[in-house]
Amino acid sequence: MTATERYKDFSLEFHDRVSLNRIPVNGTIEVTRRCPLVCAHCYNNLPMGDTHARNTELTLEEHCRILDEITEAGCLWLLFTGGEIFARRDFLDIYTHAKRNGLLVTLFTNGTLITPKIADYLAEWQPFSVEITLYGRTKETYERLTGIPGSYDMCLRGIHLLKERGVPLKLKTVALTINKHEIFDMVQFAEEELGLECKFDSMINPRIDCSQSPLAVRLRPEEIVEFDLRDSERVEAWRAFASKYTRPVQSPETSGELYHCGGGINSFAIDPQGLLSICVLSQVDKFDLRQGGFREGWEQFLYKVRRQKKITMMTKCVDCQIKSMCGMCPANGELENGNPESPVDFLCQVAHMRAHAIGLQVPSHGDCEYCEGGGGYAGLKASVDSMMAKTDPGAHYANTNRYLPIAAQQTSGAGCGGGCSACGPK
Repeated sequence: MTATERYKDFSLEFHDRVSLNRIPVNGTIEVTRRCPLVCAHCYNNLPMGDTHARNTELTLEEHCRILDEITEAGCLWLLFTGGEIFARRDFLDIYTHAKRNGLLVTLFTNGTLITPKIADYLAEWQPFSVEITLYGRTKETYERLTGIPGSYDMCLRGIHLLKERGVPLKLKTVALTINKHEIFDMVQFAEEELGLECKFDSMINPRIDCSQSPLAVRLRPEEIVEFDLRDSERVEAWRAFASKYTRPVQSPETSGELYHCGGGINSFAIDPQGLLSICVLSQVDKFDLRQGGFREGWEQFLYKVRRQKKITMMTKCVDCQIKSMCGMCPANGELENGNPESPVDFLCQVAHMRAHAIGLQVPSHGDCEYCEGGGGYAGLKASVDSMMAKTDPGAHYANTNRYLPIAAQQTSGAGCGGGCSACGPK
């Protein structure tokens, strides 16, 4: 067993134990939503010069107080995300306080603002991990997606600065209509030329203000599942994940509860204004840490959110046993349908296509149009049969170390597309 595998086993066992005692071991802090890029798919980015955003962000002193409070409450793994974390000139001061508190810190960044000075500092004060998003293998594709000339070279510079200094680094990307033709080229570049792990995901969300604009570049369900089929290890990882985690959403212990993730049980999120919530995607039920302490927010406010939010409508999601194939959660329903309990049709299609593609049985779960006998079943099954007939599984880079983003939520804290830590342990 490798060190990585031993760590994963430890992490999973540790999270199982602390969840029984409701300890907030996983935290996500959005230090800003300002970003130098204007990516078409982003769910929360704001302009760098947005003075209102900058003026309402937590101060360095407020960050330090909150970091002390979450550490005292039992937080161990902490993710700093944005926006772009280095948009804050004082970010390294915030980061240093977290490190001095003994937290295992992961940084999500686009890499474009990393300088030799920042890289030197991170080499001295090493994070648990840095994850940089690469949006294209070519300059044309990358900058078509980010909207900023010169950003491709800035990103590569940041990657090389960290790699040269031995900073723990991983790459990731998101598959969209703009860059789908370069996904495997990016993976190959990362693994073969840079020697770095690279994972990709295809799931994106509407913006947190519920604008549906990012969905204009979202792949079709068929395209997402076809990416799975083009990688034999990805297929096997989905099968393993399904065998371990496929189960009804409800359990006897939590029957009727709306939330079934780790949010409010072993994880939390804090936005740039200091509002504490279940996760970075959910924009309801927030506790103001400028008005109260973290322990009050965790032990009273989020506890009530978890225990008092109940299922009020029997949708097809309630008894679905393949929900692990789509990642549907109340935040998805909020953002896409304006209702945390409303099934997201797109995710439902992906889940059923993926289940058929990997040979997973789909037990009946209510009035679902994509189950056998439903109005959408024949078309969905025909699409899966067609893509399987034309796809050569394993034709692309079969011997890699990539994880499935959704499966990695159970092992590495990849979380949701927005950097959520609520879906699983680090």
